[in-house]
Amino acid sequence: MIKPSTKFAVIGLGVLGGSYVQALSQKGYYCIGIDVDETALTYAKEKHWIQEGSTDSSLVKEVDIVVSALYPHTFVEWVKTNQKYMKTGVLLTDVTGIKREIIHDINHELRSDVEFIACHPMAGKEFKGIQYADAQRFANANFIIVPTEKNTNGAIQTVHQMAEILGFTKISELSAEDHDRMIGFLSQLTHVIAVSLMNVSDNTHLVDYTGDSFRDLTRIAKINEDMWPELFILNKDNLIREINEFSDELLRFRNLLEKEDTQGMKAKMIQSTERRKKFDRL
Repeated sequence: MIKPSTKFAVIGLGVLGGSYVQALSQKGYYCIGIDVDETALTYAKEKHWIQEGSTDSSLVKEVDIVVSALYPHTFVEWVKTNQKYMKTGVLLTDVTGIKREIIHDINHELRSDVEFIACHPMAGKEFKGIQYADAQRFANANFIIVPTEKNTNGAIQTVHQMAEILGFTKISELSAEDHDRMIGFLSQLTHVIAVSLMNVSDNTHLVDYTGDSFRDLTRIAKINEDMWPELFILNKDNLIREINEFSDELLRFRNLLEKEDTQGMKAKMIQSTERRKKFDRL
């Protein structure tokens, strides 16, 4: 379990990694930041979010919990190269958006005296960089723990406690398979739709005429082009299925419109309204 003396290391000080050290330091925990970008380290130090920071991963040797906020392939490579620095009994966790392959690859590489438990804070942002870190976003966000048969109850309880310390109020558990299936619909498909809308044609000339509906629908089209293709490929079976189902539903609506089926369109809208109400934050 996490104690006042527990030390954290966050690997990768981007939006989520930066938000982690911000939240943890505000609660009085000792935080170390590791990043290849010296400017990110300087920013975190100036904000007093980290007590130590370095581009050298050997700094993790004194910590109790290591949080990877790296892209999936970088995370695996980091473990291969730097797990030698972690002390026996350290808990390793992550923020990665896809779980099945990551869990398999990390557990395949990891020493037997280090435990990895996968987590996914659903609190990303369309921008990248520590300057957009904001721990306040955790309060109304979901935190998903993705345990496997390799995880101890102690590890599950520790990351549950960590989520509470970070400020999350909605904490749940999913299997890796259920997580990736869910994320394929709720997150990845929505990003594909937003990107596709902005690429249908060059519609930038409409900026002076648009309303909130288009802005809201395409907010996430401002996308991290380095991270998302990797996540899409790692979950392509689920994402392709969701794209196909969405395409079928779009064609069904097109057919209703072609037939001028007012009642059919109303039925779709009534159903969508009722379903959408369940997602409204109180």
